[in-house]
Amino acid sequence: MSRLGTILGTVQDVSGATVSISLDESTATGLAFVEGEGYRVGQVGSFVRIPVGFVDLFGVVSHVGAGALPDRLQQAHPYGHRWIRAQLAGESVHGGQFKRGVSQYPTIGDPVHLVTERDLSRIYAPQSPAGYIKIGNIASSESIPALIDVNRFVSRHAAIVGATGSGKSTTVAALLRALSEPTHFPAARIVVLDIHGEYASALADRAAIFRTSPCPGGSELSLHLPYWALSFDELVGVTLGALEGANLAIVQDRLLRLKLAALPPAAASAERVTVDTPIPFSIHQLWYDLHCEMNATHRELPGRPQSRETWALSKGTDGQDLIGDPGRAVPPTFLPIKDVAADTEKIRLSKSALSIRRQVDALGAKLRDSRFSFLFNPGPWSPNLAGSVAADLDALLSQWLGADNPIAVLDLSGVPSAVLSELVGALLRILYDAVFWGRYLPEGGRDRPLLLVLEEAHAYLATGSNGPAASAVRRIAREGRKYGVGLVVVSQRPSEVDSTILSQCGTMIAMRLSNASDRSHVTSVASDNLEGLFAMLPVLRTGEALVVGEAVSIPMRVMVDPPPLHKRPDSKDPKVVVRTEVRDAHGRPSGWNSTMPGKDYRQLAESWRWQDPKGSGPQDLVADPGDDPRLEGK
Repeated sequence: MSRLGTILGTVQDVSGATVSISLDESTATGLAFVEGEGYRVGQVGSFVRIPVGFVDLFGVVSHVGAGALPDRLQQAHPYGHRWIRAQLAGESVHGGQFKRGVSQYPTIGDPVHLVTERDLSRIYAPQSPAGYIKIGNIASSESIPALIDVNRFVSRHAAIVGATGSGKSTTVAALLRALSEPTHFPAARIVVLDIHGEYASALADRAAIFRTSPCPGGSELSLHLPYWALSFDELVGVTLGALEGANLAIVQDRLLRLKLAALPPAAASAERVTVDTPIPFSIHQLWYDLHCEMNATHRELPGRPQSRETWALSKGTDGQDLIGDPGRAVPPTFLPIKDVAADTEKIRLSKSALSIRRQVDALGAKLRDSRFSFLFNPGPWSPNLAGSVAADLDALLSQWLGADNPIAVLDLSGVPSAVLSELVGALLRILYDAVFWGRYLPEGGRDRPLLLVLEEAHAYLATGSNGPAASAVRRIAREGRKYGVGLVVVSQRPSEVDSTILSQCGTMIAMRLSNASDRSHVTSVASDNLEGLFAMLPVLRTGEALVVGEAVSIPMRVMVDPPPLHKRPDSKDPKVVVRTEVRDAHGRPSGWNSTMPGKDYRQLAESWRWQDPKGSGPQDLVADPGDDPRLEGK
């Protein structure tokens, strides 16, 4: 069939990259057939081709109908419904490779053609397939693969947004599996911050899974974040909270002393040590010293200043002084103050310039709280009271970045929400600083880039936030490209994510979004002028996405290829009503319409108690309720 059979209409208005097209009277709406293939005419998100000499200009349809009519023609054609508005996206010279951007613009009266399968192949075919991964197929033409440029996706940052149930987590899992394919990317390095613990099942064969409380007997590794690797501001925020003036200066001085004391005697770089230098020291010893400085009572002895030798300590039943235990965060027990005239022995309170008693007491409580063990008792990275450790930072970085698995999933579901932002900020800062300062080494970011995937980003990257996590992500978003650190920001509520961070994401993968504020937020930060295209976000199917930005040559509407059923995130909706023959993974019936054989909540209680969703925790620490006479008949 002649190319004349593809004509839609003519150009009637050009305003920058926006072209208004009047449909030809002979153009039938609905379905058109060209060379035996059927094409939908006037579909938002479809393409048009405008030949201008030896150049074919390509545009994406953003509006159809009366809304596409140019403003100056509204009065003359109040019912002008046979119009299309398109956004110019790129061009092809002499029928060759499609390139983004246009070197010239169409003029009034230029013919506009329907884009055929052959044209689409030209548009979507990459210049070098080796640097691309397939994430699915073009929604309007299932025979054409949807490819994204790995270099631009990783180095120019990306955002994946979509409402709950849109297929967002499955899309993330599919992308991570494609980016970690051993045959194509054997040296890939990806770190996933998993807030809800969804990705262990999806990436078990590709990833090392780290949890603060790994399941007994499982393959998960313990997640440790040594407190001494935090910067001074990060550490103070997690331990003592906001400090000011003299209190801040005194704590800073004490911390620096402990770090210097932990250095080997012959260390030549002692003069370069600061409070931010990641040198092991004992936080338990720091707490003990601060506690005693403010809470100790002293016997008043003539001619002797207050010191540890003048402490007024209580004695235990064995007659020994109750000096406490710094390693277990047990404070000493001091005698009460005796400061009246009748007292033959005066006992006075310690003279200290510090006034942070409540903060120090709170730090002691955190040191005794097992929820913070991953931070304050970090396994082989836990210093003794003298600051010596069994393992240094190289072992930690090797676990996260240099393991045999290309992906490290840091499961933060067990981290207390009160310190989530601080911990995420510290993790990101440590990872970034490591590859930044080693950028010219083989393990640095320039020779082996690092991709950071931030799940549920709205939980710690809120609009206007100045917290540690937001500050770290802003820094990576601004500077990471130069040093080989890329970001993927994942969120179901993009309107709650700082727009400065989202605007730095060169690639946007947008899935179904029904909330108007979320859609407008995504539209405002997208690099392409495609408001009309983003208007279809509420009606996208599950697993369907709009992909725009740096990693694609032209905006794409994609049906994402999901991973196999047993390689998907643990985020699927529970089935309320199921077929009676369906059983769960253990062969037990599930759903409201199934007959349950019994109601034994003991294992449920054990899973809750030990924070072990698989029910593999201690089972013998609670007596059989049948042995308790108080529960007879219950």
